[in-house]
Amino acid sequence: MSEHKIPLAGVIGSPISHSRSPAIHTHWLKLHGIAGYYVPMDVAQADLDRVLRALPAMGFVGVNVTVPHKEKVLNIADVVTDRAALIGAANTLILRPDGKIYADNTDGYGFIENLRQGAPGWDPRSGPAAVFGAGGAARAVIASLLDVGVPEIRLSNRTKARAEALRTEFGTKISVVDWVKAGNMLDGAALVVNASALGMQGKPDLRVPLDALSPSTVVTDLVYTPLETTLLAKAREVGCQTVDGLGMLIFQAAPAFERWFGPRPEVDEETRRVALSA
Repeated sequence: MSEHKIPLAGVIGSPISHSRSPAIHTHWLKLHGIAGYYVPMDVAQADLDRVLRALPAMGFVGVNVTVPHKEKVLNIADVVTDRAALIGAANTLILRPDGKIYADNTDGYGFIENLRQGAPGWDPRSGPAAVFGAGGAARAVIASLLDVGVPEIRLSNRTKARAEALRTEFGTKISVVDWVKAGNMLDGAALVVNASALGMQGKPDLRVPLDALSPSTVVTDLVYTPLETTLLAKAREVGCQTVDGLGMLIFQAAPAFERWFGPRPEVDEETRRVALSA
């Protein structure tokens, strides 16, 4: 790339207009005095390969990838990190000047960092984690929880076969629970994670009985629209420590920004305010 080319980055998904990533990265670009841009791009699955291949010539140094492209980009990338391969999905692409595409996943990092900031007393080894969902986000959550030493993961998904596929991939620390019995997973759980889209604005609620929740359980929801989901509101009523999903979005963005633009941005209250007002 010419040294005079303005560095560009962005986020690719469909739909994409709801994304708060442009606000976060634009804030960091201004803060660090970088004359670059971060743009949202609504790209259909049929066009994904062609679009990605064209980006380096246009000055793009990288892109984030979101639904529904996180799994498909692994087949397009020239190099896939071990972490992205293990998770089976990528959310961060680094575009080299020679046109090569490097795929990585920072979702697991973002999830754990958000959890550590929001619930500093949580000890991964203190007990089982109950996880709802079996999509790309759940894969990142499971990989990162196993990585930090969670002894057991109880997993439930509306389509049971998808949860069983994850057990096959990630091993014997995963136990699959029928969706109709998902409430039973909470009994004795040290951590509860909603990694599904249930509870998101415009989606059905997560209708799982929460009677087995204990006040000592940490409850987190990857959904951040609304910021306090029904799950988090009910968990707070029980006395649980709750962690919303906005921090994960910000924390996963920081290593991507560093790889594309150079400086490592700080995740602070100002960044959170910017993301909330997007």
